[in-house]
Amino acid sequence: MREPFEYAVIRLVPRVERGEQINVGVLLYCQGRGFLGARTHLDADRARALAPDVDLDAVAAALGSWDRTCGGDGPARTMKPGERFRWLAAPKSTMIQAGPVHTGLTDDPAAELDRLMDTLVR
Repeated sequence: MREPFEYAVIRLVPRVERGEQINVGVLLYCQGRGFLGARTHLDADRARALAPDVDLDAVAAALGSWDRTCGGDGPARTMKPGERFRWLAAPKSTMIQAGPVHTGLTDDPAAELDRLMDTLVR
């Protein structure tokens, strides 16, 4: 049976004041399957095209925190998966941001997350 899910593209905005961005990941939440996950991929050449001086190690560390937050690490440990999704997907004025939330139907949230990564990020 297919279940509704929500997702947002994770974006790198190296210079917030310029608003230029590249897609670096996807965040997906499926309440019916109890699934919350993030997949990320940082293309160093694309990031440097927007900001030659971008600190790629800092960006990679920030992206890693998205996966840890999905798993309930750190301050998110007391939050339910839906709360963690809303926290991550909330608008931010930082270098790593989530785009608008979209919806769909799936019978396999992990496979859907991989499909979205291939379609929207890689």
